[in-house]
Amino acid sequence: MKGKNIVITGASGGIGAEIAKLCAESGANLVLLARSVDKLKQLQINLEEYHHIQVDVFKLDVSDTDQIKEVFEQIFEQIGDIDILVNNAGFGVFREAHEATLDEMKGMFNVNVIGLMACTSMVLPKMRERRFGHIINIASQAGKLATPKSSVYSATKHAVLGYTNALRMELDDYNVQVTSVNPGPIATNFFNIADEQGTYVKNVQKFMLEPGYVAQKVVDSMLTKTREINLPRWMNMGSVVYVLFPRLFERIGKRVLNSK
Repeated sequence: MKGKNIVITGASGGIGAEIAKLCAESGANLVLLARSVDKLKQLQINLEEYHHIQVDVFKLDVSDTDQIKEVFEQIFEQIGDIDILVNNAGFGVFREAHEATLDEMKGMFNVNVIGLMACTSMVLPKMRERRFGHIINIASQAGKLATPKSSVYSATKHAVLGYTNALRMELDDYNVQVTSVNPGPIATNFFNIADEQGTYVKNVQKFMLEPGYVAQKVVDSMLTKTREINLPRWMNMGSVVYVLFPRLFERIGKRVLNSK
């Protein structure tokens, strides 16, 4: 990936920052996007100093589609073509459906779905024209198997998977790769918002994935024909069993599914 231009949303922490570090090690040029510019600039300094690559940072709230258009136009003007887009920005709030507020619902859909689609729409025309590129959408196992207290969050990730799968088929004749990444719980600051009481983290802590491990899997897939990355693989089996035996799965797995 040496010399390739890679754009990462939500790059100020978590797996976004870890993906950036691994891409920098490979010699790629980076464009890092997030709301927290201070964190991005510190990451920029570290990556440029140690890896001698070009790193550009832009403040971006992916819930603001007008801002997305402005930022991506700046990227095209300053950096040129985008070879890989990693749609990593996202958040969740774990509440039962009757407890979720409209603002929380709109916020999750605006960031997780509309923002992801808007960023993708900005790179599609040039990727199709060049017949080259890779779009990587960070979804979730929640997009394959919904669980109690994540009804809205799961709905957003179901939407991401539907969009990603259709997009993959649309771009098949243009040599543009599309990959969905479906991780289980990851040990990041995501749960500071999603799980305010810490109940879910406590219940699944021994199963939580390390950000660096997930990031490595994502980077390994870049510019390959990888369709999906499911982590951990055993967790993905739950969604397979659910498709085949939904009623049985819900009855037997009720206690586990309510662990939030």
